[in-house]
Amino acid sequence: MSDLAELTAAELAEAYGRREVSPVEATRAALAAIEARDAELNAFVLVDADSALAAAAESEARWSAGTQRGPADGIPTTVKDLERTRGWPTLRGSWLVDDPGPWPEDSPSVARLREAGAVLLGKTTTPEFGWKGVTDSDRFGITRNPWNPTLTPGGSSGGSAAAVAAGMGTWSVGTDGGGSVRVPASFTGTVGFKPTGGLVPMYPAGSNGLLSHRGPITLSVLDAAILLEVIARPDIRDWAALPAHDGSFVRGIETGIAGLSIGYSPDLGYGRNDPEVAALVAAAVDVLAGLGARVTEVEPIFDDPVEAFQTLWCAGVAKMLKAYRPDDLGRVDPALLDYAERGRATTAVEYLDALAVCADLGVRMARFHESYDVLVTPTVPIVAFPAGRNGPDPAQSQVWASWTPYTYPFNMTRQPALSVPCGLTRSGLPVGLQVVGARHQDGRVLRVGRAYERHTGWSPVTEASRTRATRRGKLS
Repeated sequence: MSDLAELTAAELAEAYGRREVSPVEATRAALAAIEARDAELNAFVLVDADSALAAAAESEARWSAGTQRGPADGIPTTVKDLERTRGWPTLRGSWLVDDPGPWPEDSPSVARLREAGAVLLGKTTTPEFGWKGVTDSDRFGITRNPWNPTLTPGGSSGGSAAAVAAGMGTWSVGTDGGGSVRVPASFTGTVGFKPTGGLVPMYPAGSNGLLSHRGPITLSVLDAAILLEVIARPDIRDWAALPAHDGSFVRGIETGIAGLSIGYSPDLGYGRNDPEVAALVAAAVDVLAGLGARVTEVEPIFDDPVEAFQTLWCAGVAKMLKAYRPDDLGRVDPALLDYAERGRATTAVEYLDALAVCADLGVRMARFHESYDVLVTPTVPIVAFPAGRNGPDPAQSQVWASWTPYTYPFNMTRQPALSVPCGLTRSGLPVGLQVVGARHQDGRVLRVGRAYERHTGWSPVTEASRTRATRRGKLS
């Protein structure tokens, strides 16, 4: 049996069923990984070992009795510290948040995980209020990338992605308002999935309105499908949630992609890729063609919608900070205050104009999907850059959307979008392939990612271990 911290959720559930491994053993392995690596990576704001081991023991009893609650039962799980979690504070990476308790409520995703028997290990780091594409805050410090701790894991779900990539919990739930699940997945060699908007209930509602999504960060696409089935259930606290999904995200995921029509855009017509990223993504597209898909390189579908995105994002930041006293804002990330200032200056007409851009993008993409089942792009045009920066270029570091051009458009259209690892650069850093589908076609997107994953046999935990060993060998 491999190191338990390297097993996917699907592999753990199979091992539990065969009585080869117990949830207590898997939980101890995750806690050991946290003990070994989190001082260096800073992926957690809270770890509750006693609660986790107690939940694991309960899960072990269910598996022994044959009364397990499904494949999520007993899986070591982490939750981003933007999600309310019963018994734990939610501090959101900010000194502004004073949350002395009691903490009686789970957010919808956490409630569904708890009902499914998942073992909650703790809460993962986020930048202040999840506002940017990297993970650091004045309150909790800098979160680092398991592949190379001098680098960022991305954000804003960087703590979750770093934890999964380092074996410090098998999977996690992140939030994504412009790429915050997919960007750290790309930088850490994990799988990140932003479902169709409304599929996973949002409560409390995100300050960025329709841009906000919740989704899985996992070791495999199959795990993402399993976790999505757990959390994609209606909750009365989200008035805009979609009805219960009719069917299974797991069923049919292994059927392959022969005959699917894939539109490939290397840069959406306005991005600029690192050459190694471009080459690895192009090679991944060749793999999809070799698996029987009909691949066509497509013309640009739309112009860069960054100004409309920034209008919506900054207005959301302004609304969020409005809840706090002006005298307290001196404790806030100065760049976040700049976003809020722009948001306060936004007029209602400008905001509605930005929503009109979203509507136009949605129509354009709906027409695109009349001809193509999915769109594939790079997830991010670059690889991870030094930790502690807001971006790769200090001159543009305040505008994180400047280096995430392929993720935020699909928050604006609320389409499902998946990042799946597609290789390593010569320096040993992971690159992500993004697969985007029509709204409500989450299963198809997962099916494409799974076909690629099965062909390549990627494992972020073991690949990262090999990379660290190689690096140590070069240095010795």
